[in-house]
Amino acid sequence: MIPNSPGSLEEQVVELRARVRRLEEALRSRGIVLESEPSPLPKAAPVSPAVPPPSSAAPPQVPPAPPARPVAPPSFGFAGQPPHLPERSLESRIGSQWLNRIGILAVLIGAAWFLKFAFDNHWIGPHGRVLVGLLAGVGLIVWSERFQRRGFVAFSYSLKAIGSGVLYLSLWAAFSLYALLPAGVAFVAMILVTAFNGYMSWIRDSELLALYAIAGGLVTPLLVSTGENHEIALFSYLLILDLAVLILVALRPWSRLLFGAFLGTAFFVFGWWISFYTQAQAGRTAFFLVCFFLIFAFAPRLVRAEIAEPTGLSAWDSLAVVILPIANAALGFLALYGLFTPSAADWAGPWLAVAFAAFYLLLLRLPARGALRTSPAPLSALHLATAVVFLTIAIPLKTHGRWLTIGWLAEGAALLWLANRLRRHLLQILALLCLALGLVAILTVNPPASVTPFFNQRFATYAVAIAIFAFVAWLSLKSGGTYRPAPPVSWPALAAAAVLIVNGLILLAISAEIHSYWWSLRWRGDMSAFYDYRIHAQFTYSAFFMLFGAALMVVGFWRRSAFLRWQALVLLAVTIGKVFLVDMSALSQGLRILSFLGLGILLLAVSFAYQRDWLNLRGQGE
Repeated sequence: MIPNSPGSLEEQVVELRARVRRLEEALRSRGIVLESEPSPLPKAAPVSPAVPPPSSAAPPQVPPAPPARPVAPPSFGFAGQPPHLPERSLESRIGSQWLNRIGILAVLIGAAWFLKFAFDNHWIGPHGRVLVGLLAGVGLIVWSERFQRRGFVAFSYSLKAIGSGVLYLSLWAAFSLYALLPAGVAFVAMILVTAFNGYMSWIRDSELLALYAIAGGLVTPLLVSTGENHEIALFSYLLILDLAVLILVALRPWSRLLFGAFLGTAFFVFGWWISFYTQAQAGRTAFFLVCFFLIFAFAPRLVRAEIAEPTGLSAWDSLAVVILPIANAALGFLALYGLFTPSAADWAGPWLAVAFAAFYLLLLRLPARGALRTSPAPLSALHLATAVVFLTIAIPLKTHGRWLTIGWLAEGAALLWLANRLRRHLLQILALLCLALGLVAILTVNPPASVTPFFNQRFATYAVAIAIFAFVAWLSLKSGGTYRPAPPVSWPALAAAAVLIVNGLILLAISAEIHSYWWSLRWRGDMSAFYDYRIHAQFTYSAFFMLFGAALMVVGFWRRSAFLRWQALVLLAVTIGKVFLVDMSALSQGLRILSFLGLGILLLAVSFAYQRDWLNLRGQGE
């Protein structure tokens, strides 16, 4: 027996058409008009009388139903839009979002002016004013639920924001203007309003309502402030609010809440600090600062991020794992460092930086969650970079003079070794920064030479720097393999720069000792002997430049390194210019002869080596 006879199929079509008409009429009665009417259903094809097939035949093939024509989504009359609609145009955003928020502000301002006008004319007494505000706030919140049920979501949230604002202002007026409520009662009442908004945001799954709740929660301490120092109450309240935000962002993908809570906490801590902080409060202030720092340090690891596009995290989630950790680390360290007295900062400051570095290294061991589990690189790289930065800061806080230089250079070499082992490009960048800091320090922050040439602190510092950059050159040459992706600075280029720095430091170190020997040690202030010591110093410079240039040339030929040979040629060119421009007029007759003879013999030897073409340079072109 065939399940559907012709008569039953036609009845079903008629019933479906009737249902569609009833649905359209119901939507029109609620003010919802479909943009396009659905196409009429195709007429049922006539069905031939059924003939029972033989028992051995296959079951009859049912033809596939024709594809249904897509129906346009409904267009609502207010700002609320279904969450599944595509991104709106600029005009739609202006009309539904910007004008909505401006309207909220305008209504609040207008209501405030009207109430002020009524109060100035004594139309309503203090008790009546507060009661009117409370009733108006509650009424707006209740009224907003009606729009929520009808589908006008954004407009409903706007009414809730206005109602909450009226409640906050009414409670503030009852406490501050008319003294009808004590501070504790007003504070608890405002907390209840904030908790209600948070609860509504949770059950409605609305980040916008959660933002309203956070804004109201942060405004509450300002509204009930009496101008007195209530550190424990204020910071305890902020701590509870931040913990609530931490729970929300761990359960909902609401990264924007973190920024609101962080900015509000930083604002209140800074404002309280400049107004009330004293050294006697250092202990409990440090406790609260550590709590705030830990909350916002762990928050990026706990944020419930979602990857909406193939490109990765959303914009707010990216900011939560990039900007927030940097700002939290910087402000946390500065706040805790500011608690120390000047005498304690000398010994406690470096250890504080080391503690911060150790904390961020421990954060690298924590597992990520959500989208960060598949893409943890930005946050892990930031934690690693932050740890290195704090270690770098600890060096100048603890050491001075030559140890500052040696500390930065040693840290740079260690980071470069780790970058080579772990294939972490960020470590290479941080290593280069540390090496650059050490190089600047050796040129600017250095102890003076002692009465003993070469065996003094300055030359020892130069010797350590030369050894470290020689290690960098060796490591870079050893690490000349292929990296995917390529590092920011290629290893061959880094090796070449390290060799140049080594040779430059050798020239500077020995030239500084020559200068100290002749000008600071041998010359005792006898102006009659000043010219003789100047002659001796210039001749020693020239002799050293010749010998060092010759040594570079020999090593260049031995190692078949054009890079070293070119450095030797440049140094010889500088020596030639010095001999002809300075030594010819400054040196005595005997030293002048020795200077020119030495330079001539050296140049002839170099020329002979190139003419013999031991390295077959002529066949290599440029």
